[in-house]
Amino acid sequence: MEEKPLTPQPPLQIEVGEKEGEGIYSNFVMIIHSPSEFILDFARIMPGIPKAKVQARIIMTPSHAKMLLKALKDNIEKFEAKFGEIKVHEQEIKKIGFSPEK
Repeated sequence: MEEKPLTPQPPLQIEVGEKEGEGIYSNFVMIIHSPSEFILDFARIMPGIPKAKVQARIIMTPSHAKMLLKALKDNIEKFEAKFGEIKVHEQEIKKIGFSPEK
């Protein structure tokens, strides 16, 4: 059987609405998962306020979560090559809620 050449796909066009273009600031994320999905809840913690409201929830498949991890790793490496190492202090991690599972 003869293989047909792949037709080049047109570049993906992404539209960002005005509200989404403003962005949402987050300094806290909670990640939970099930066998079929990862849920990332992004929130903003304010000093002296013991409550945080989720600003955005992102739900994705495990394979998309892994692709996000790889994309973040690649972009952090590019950022650090251009601007220098990003410093993260262990105390900061615990303070703002970014804690890796052990």
